[in-house]
Amino acid sequence: DPEIASRRAARRNAYLNHVYTEASRLSLGGINRKAAESDSEVAVPLDAIYTALWTQQTAAEEETPRNQRTSVRAEFPAHRRKQLIGTLVEWLSEHERKQLSAVAQLDRHARLVLLGAPGSGKSTFVNYVAQSLAGEQLGKANANLQTLTQPLPDDVEKMSGDKDKDKEPPRQPWSHAGLIPVRVILRHFAASHLPAKGSKATADALWQHICEELKAASLADFAEDLKAELLKNGGLLLLDGLDEVPDAEQQREQLKAVIRDFAATFGNCRILITSRPYAYNEESWRLDGFVDRTLAVFSDPQIRRFIERWYEHIAPLRNYKMSDAQGRAERLKKAIFASDRLHMLAEQPLLLTLMASLHAWHGSDLPDKRERLYAEAVDLLLERWEKQRSEPRSDGSRLPQPSLQEYLQVGRETILGVLEQIAYEVHAGQANLQGCADIERDKLVLSLINVSNNPQVKHLQLVNYLSQRAGLLLPEGNTLFRFPHRTFQEYLAARYLTSGQVDYPQKIADLLRSDPERWREVALLAIAKASEGYGSSVWNMVDAFCPLLPSDPDFRQPDLWGAQIAGQGLVESAKLENLPLRHAEKVERVRQGLLHLMHLQDFKPFERALAGRTLAALGDPRFDKERWFLPHDPLLGFIKIPGGKFVMGSNKQSDPQVREERESPQHELDLPAFYISRFPVTVAQFRASGIEPRDKDAFADPDNHPIRWVTWYEAVAYGNWLDKTLRNSAQTPPALAEKLRQGWKIS
Repeated sequence: DPEIASRRAARRNAYLNHVYTEASRLSLGGINRKAAESDSEVAVPLDAIYTALWTQQTAAEEETPRNQRTSVRAEFPAHRRKQLIGTLVEWLSEHERKQLSAVAQLDRHARLVLLGAPGSGKSTFVNYVAQSLAGEQLGKANANLQTLTQPLPDDVEKMSGDKDKDKEPPRQPWSHAGLIPVRVILRHFAASHLPAKGSKATADALWQHICEELKAASLADFAEDLKAELLKNGGLLLLDGLDEVPDAEQQREQLKAVIRDFAATFGNCRILITSRPYAYNEESWRLDGFVDRTLAVFSDPQIRRFIERWYEHIAPLRNYKMSDAQGRAERLKKAIFASDRLHMLAEQPLLLTLMASLHAWHGSDLPDKRERLYAEAVDLLLERWEKQRSEPRSDGSRLPQPSLQEYLQVGRETILGVLEQIAYEVHAGQANLQGCADIERDKLVLSLINVSNNPQVKHLQLVNYLSQRAGLLLPEGNTLFRFPHRTFQEYLAARYLTSGQVDYPQKIADLLRSDPERWREVALLAIAKASEGYGSSVWNMVDAFCPLLPSDPDFRQPDLWGAQIAGQGLVESAKLENLPLRHAEKVERVRQGLLHLMHLQDFKPFERALAGRTLAALGDPRFDKERWFLPHDPLLGFIKIPGGKFVMGSNKQSDPQVREERESPQHELDLPAFYISRFPVTVAQFRASGIEPRDKDAFADPDNHPIRWVTWYEAVAYGNWLDKTLRNSAQTPPALAEKLRQGWKIS
């Protein structure tokens, strides 16, 4: 009957429109308060900024060419074995390190569990898949199978650099057109329809929840159509947040039973489940017949692509010209890739979104000091963590939950103070200095209860309250929490150490000397935080970190760590122009400490090189800026090399690498004595000559680094300039002036 078919098609389109609309908005709530102040900026279209995701698994792990491996047998002719082995090696070189995208994994596996840390993009992926499948069937131009399978940013960048510019980058695979998507948030299902422990748990429980969701959207009459399609043709069931179910451990078996039965009943359906790794990696959580894959962090091309798309969308909202938006995107990319710390944060989609939001809504620049960036990021993540939200009831209504401030009846600063102390304590006790420390759930709960002004707060209620939130703290299993990144743990520990709760700044200095690897970043952030307050706070910290000169009899090697960190902190946070004498003396102590550190083999090369870079910014005491940045020395750094015999050239018979005639024959020279500079020509010395090198990168290194990227002609010009300058200047030291009069020539 055409009329019945028409009504069925209308119901189907209404459902697809509902899925498309529900999945297509990415809320900025908890990401940026300023965005939430304007209705037009509360959310952004998901398709506008979505960036395709990689998984950690590679193609070689997914499918090994076993047919080729087993064919390389002894009975094959030698030339055939060689050919097969060559084919295998070629295949491995092409595919072994090639990661597979999340879409490729979903295409390959009918039963897939996608694992990822909070903020890694799991829920966003679920929404984008649902939006794309619905959009394909609705004829949407901006979200469909073409957009779902678009090439990954890494492949686009790689192809853009290839010689064959006309070659198209590969698309992500998808061979299941026409699937109808069904999206279920598992914590909502558990709150409304999950059978109680001990009772029978079947597919019907999940189906009844789906029907209730349809009814709430005025789509109840589509339920039978949907069920028939899922049974006959299949579809894609998207189950988001396996580990986010309240009291997940108590409800685990029931939840697994429902999923198993649904997979068996609706055998034609493909199923995607998302979970955090810590939960699903436990054997008791694993689902038979499901393959698990883990999302990878953002690559550099993904970071760049996200920022570009972010500003493409932000431009009209902020009334930017497209050229202006592109410039702002480039500045954000430059800021992120210039800082190892920011780069590590940007590898996590949630934190990259946070940085992009700060950049767009805060004058299109990240705060110029990282301490301010972390302060604003912590503020936003804290708001995301403790803000008001609502949970579904079994009758379909929603129960408002108060914010953490409202529940505990305390101010935000009190909550932040608790987290600062916890951050300090877990950082101090963390055995492994990589990643974030575990925070025991009971310790966190009791600390919050102790500051609460609400006598009705109960331990178990607070546990459930905290475990359902992600922001400044992330649940890790049922008994642990962590900060979203080590940076935030270190920053909050620094806040605690500068809050007046301990002997400031001596406590920080003592910690740094006793365990520099653990406390160096905390100490640097403490200096940065001090610089935001009274100017004297920074200098008090420098005094505590570096109180002695290396020549002082009480000076000990651990004091050099104080000089290292004090120097870094001054460069990052202090104003070093026109210093009063009392502060200039402190800077000199730091300089001398760094100079001493550079000559000690006990320190790693990285630390000695870092000390040199810091000296360049503070003013390297080895070089005299009043005399062309040449060394402080009677001969301006020239040292005598005694005369003697020297073997020059190479012997073709003993050295087959000799190819040029001018390198042979090998012969002996009797060289007279000469003088050579103790240090290579530095950037500052070359700049003092006024010679402009053709390559502007020659001046990119710090002043006390060797000059690079100069031509032979430019080097000769520098030698000629220095020779003429020293002959004609009254500033040339007498000892060197005498040498020049005796016939020296500098080149």
